[in-house]
Amino acid sequence: MAVTHARRSPWFHVVMVPFTLLWLAPIIFVVLVAVRSFDDIATRGLGAFPATFSLDGFVTALVGGRVAASLVNSGIVTVFAVLGSLALAAIAAYALSRFRVPLRRTILLVMLAGNLLPPQILLIPVSRITQELGIYDTLFALVVVQIGFGLGFYTFVLHGFMRSLPTEVFEAAVLDGAGAGRTFWSIVLPLCRPALAALAALATTWIFNDLIWAMTVLRTETKFPVTAALLNLQGGFSSSWNVIASGSLVAAIPTAIVFFVFQKQFVSGLLVGSNK
Repeated sequence: MAVTHARRSPWFHVVMVPFTLLWLAPIIFVVLVAVRSFDDIATRGLGAFPATFSLDGFVTALVGGRVAASLVNSGIVTVFAVLGSLALAAIAAYALSRFRVPLRRTILLVMLAGNLLPPQILLIPVSRITQELGIYDTLFALVVVQIGFGLGFYTFVLHGFMRSLPTEVFEAAVLDGAGAGRTFWSIVLPLCRPALAALAALATTWIFNDLIWAMTVLRTETKFPVTAALLNLQGGFSSSWNVIASGSLVAAIPTAIVFFVFQKQFVSGLLVGSNK
């Protein structure tokens, strides 16, 4: 049966162009501010077009503002938190979706309900717990917190995806003599690749851009992620708008790269199950 695709009306582009320009305007403004010198901004104002081109703001932000070092901290926390949370979520979702675990629906709902709590009411308890465990003011503490607060949502999403997998696949694995571990590693994980890629992109954005938990469990500036470093940058260079804009652009680059790299998998992960 032939599939016909409706032609998109040209009015769609006419309507979307102003919205696109409106969305790009702040980014363009930040870029223009970042490549201006401090003297140019002080003389001609923040809203003027650049009269000079300078990368001094980037150098100051990366070195003097410790943005470069904080990017490394953010990268470490993000990589370990994303891998740890998705690994644990995949195992939990597999167990809850394919085995007769007692009260499995209640367990899933409790895990998901934890994400509905406002983080503000948990700041002091989380800080106290990390202090009692002896991991306060360490990147390990931030990784543990990020895994703990993301695990419920990731498990819920993967649970729904794994339940939609064909039963025949698991029956064929049993006939081939595959155990639970081999089935999970060789069959379930490859089939869950779109969902895992979509969650990885989302988790990377959330964890990399997080500020509240970093300020809760960290105290030493040398261990701050990039979001906390930007906060200090705004306080130390409050009048140097080119430095603040440069630091903001540098901090936004990693998550933008992740999104564009995983864009195809991200979209396919969002559309999973739409044709069922």
